[in-house]
Amino acid sequence: MEGETGRVERLAAWHSGLRAEFPIITRHPELAYLDSAATAQKPRAVLDAVQEYLTTSNANAGRGTYPWANRTTAIIEGTRNRVKAFLDDPSPDTSEVHFTSGTTEGLRLVALDWLVHQLRDGDEIIVPSADHQANISPWHEAVEVLARQGTGVTVRAMPYQLSSGDYDTEALAGLVSSRTRFVAATHVHHVYGGDMNVHRIRRTVGPDVTICLDAAQSVGHLPVSMKALDVDFVAFSGHKALALPGSGALWSRNARGTPLTPRGWNGTPNTVGVASLDAALEWLERAGLERVEEWTVRLAARLTDGLRALPPYEVLGCQRSLAADSPVQQRHGIVTFRHRAIDSVDLGFILFSHGFMVRTDGLCQGGAGGSRSSVRVSLHVYNSREEVDRLLGVLADLA
Repeated sequence: MEGETGRVERLAAWHSGLRAEFPIITRHPELAYLDSAATAQKPRAVLDAVQEYLTTSNANAGRGTYPWANRTTAIIEGTRNRVKAFLDDPSPDTSEVHFTSGTTEGLRLVALDWLVHQLRDGDEIIVPSADHQANISPWHEAVEVLARQGTGVTVRAMPYQLSSGDYDTEALAGLVSSRTRFVAATHVHHVYGGDMNVHRIRRTVGPDVTICLDAAQSVGHLPVSMKALDVDFVAFSGHKALALPGSGALWSRNARGTPLTPRGWNGTPNTVGVASLDAALEWLERAGLERVEEWTVRLAARLTDGLRALPPYEVLGCQRSLAADSPVQQRHGIVTFRHRAIDSVDLGFILFSHGFMVRTDGLCQGGAGGSRSSVRVSLHVYNSREEVDRLLGVLADLA
């Protein structure tokens, strides 16, 4: 069997080849881009696909019979099928994929074009309170719309485990009632980097409750299986999965409640964004999502293992997952921390002076967690062990 050393060496060789496929990374060897949770960089295959589309067949979709229009329509429909396969769709014949500008638009589509038509007076929904605002605000907005119509819906806050930051499914079981209709959840937390173990939610809420998943930090970073998670909606941002900005998708299972029908007339889709998404997902499939996940998890563990040796720094989230040899799940490429004496925004400026690009603010987090700024390092397949070690060296000097 392959030993750990052999596995690391093989991953390093695999990573070196992939890193070379990102032009913006190779052109700026003096810089380390550590903000992939905000948006990811694009491999040459995606840039080439965009150039090819715009210079050979740029047209509208579903509105013409000439070859360029037909090819654009084929790209749109082919990408729908690719998204379904990428998500390990258990029912591709009845599910649907709606293209969006990103996760936020996808979640608002569910809230305002579907959920408001499903709920009745006295119903209850369970939504997070300390996740990304995009997975908090739409559900409260839907409840406000219904309240103006005279329909009263109770919003219950998803409970969290204090020790790990995961959802507390035991406490969740106590919230579920015969009037619970809908649960919103996040797959990988955008601040703490932890897998929120959403596969446990279906067992907790039962077979009839609709579950909507924010997968902005998981799709394109690790394998995501609808068969395993058994949820009803999944929203993700294409631009965080190596595609162009302004691209994303909402997957709708159509197994519980009526199928989602977006309001109004469908205008011109972001055809070039969809073409880039198709190329990005194809590239990730070739790269191997299991290896992408393992690489970013290893890098995050390397960073947290170094940070825990530096007393001035406070790493946010589950403290048991800091060490590289931690017995609990590792962070999925996201590590957020604070210096106990240096303001996080100031620390961000200092780090950029050393060539590191990180996120420094409230990170769009709901609840008390977003009231203080922090430094977030978010990694993807193009980041290297050398970048992490160099970052740790700078942080140690500041300590």
